[in-house]
Amino acid sequence: MKSTRLIVCAAAVLLAAGGCASSSTPASPSSPTDSSSTTSSTSSSDSSSPSAGDSASAGSVADSGSAGSSSSIGSASTDSTSGGGSGATIAFLMPCSTCADRFENQDKPLFIQAVKDLDPSIKVIANNAQGDASKQVAQTESALTNGASVVVVSPLDESTGAAISDKAAASKVPVVSYDGLITGAATDFYVSFDNVKVGETQGEFLKDKLPKGASVVMINGDQTIAPGRDFKKGAHNVLDPLFKSGDLKLAYESDTPGFDPAKGQAEMEQALTKLGDKVDAVLVPNDGLAGAVINALTPRKLAGKVLVTGQDATDAGLQRILLGQQSMTVYKPLKAEAEAAAKVAVALAHGQADAAKQMSTSMVDNGNGQVPSILLKSDPVTAANMASTVFADKFTTRAKVCTGDAASKCPAS
Repeated sequence: MKSTRLIVCAAAVLLAAGGCASSSTPASPSSPTDSSSTTSSTSSSDSSSPSAGDSASAGSVADSGSAGSSSSIGSASTDSTSGGGSGATIAFLMPCSTCADRFENQDKPLFIQAVKDLDPSIKVIANNAQGDASKQVAQTESALTNGASVVVVSPLDESTGAAISDKAAASKVPVVSYDGLITGAATDFYVSFDNVKVGETQGEFLKDKLPKGASVVMINGDQTIAPGRDFKKGAHNVLDPLFKSGDLKLAYESDTPGFDPAKGQAEMEQALTKLGDKVDAVLVPNDGLAGAVINALTPRKLAGKVLVTGQDATDAGLQRILLGQQSMTVYKPLKAEAEAAAKVAVALAHGQADAAKQMSTSMVDNGNGQVPSILLKSDPVTAANMASTVFADKFTTRAKVCTGDAASKCPAS
């Protein structure tokens, strides 16, 4: 079979962006802020895979075929993709940790395990750009040089995604956008959630909970990437008619570059100052920014009195929900997303482009053409349904969420 090389893109924003899971303290993300580079061999002789939260030190390559071993990035495997997938390499390129720590803590280990389950001979190189666009492009080049046959990348922003697409095209490597869509450039497949629907879910929550005339602040995510724009669009789809009718009031709105919690907290502080603390709800796209907003509300004794939305069902976000500080989050089953992306990537690594296309459930216009896509379902989570969603699905555990002051508020099975 003719050998194939491929890049799979894991979108930022995640961011989410999406989205996206983030640490609760804006200035101190739970994941390292330096670049993480990991090479995980999924050969049959190696039964280990990184656990959630594991990450290699900056500039190192950890080979799961030899636990604890490391070497420089330049000495990573350069095996090219061969027919049938034997000896193939998939690169999983993540955008950042401050925008969403889910990429290191959940997406990476889930994707590596899913690839291993499908084809133990395939190696996975995992890199995190840590918010540096030029670094993400350089990581793409390094992955291609080191024989990547699939690279899963979540582009940090629109221009970075286009640059990655161009690098891949020059090497005749297919691109799969993961979690956020590469726009205005070629991409072969897109795996994510319906991000407009995520924003609509957050908007519907406020619509159902707020009294007439309530003031809403919108602290949106990054608008240079598709997920950030989609979250904002979805929220406005629901809230704009209410703003227009006067049923709700849009008191303040800002966009947050890079979904950066520190910037989000500063924006919320400005909003509170401008509005004299007269705020009833804050539409926030993810849990990382929700934590930042709550940090701004707390010294003004408004935490728990103002509705705050979120996304990603992070442990910190879920704990804040139990404590009454955050009102809801949007749960996105990341295992299903990682497994879907792995199936597409492995099929492409095997030279089965038609089989990969047949996995699509919809087509999405990315400004460059119609992209075969898999868009998964997300669900709102509150204290009332936490047990039947994130705990029942084993997305996280009570041991991780129900700690400290939240222990006494943990929902029963």
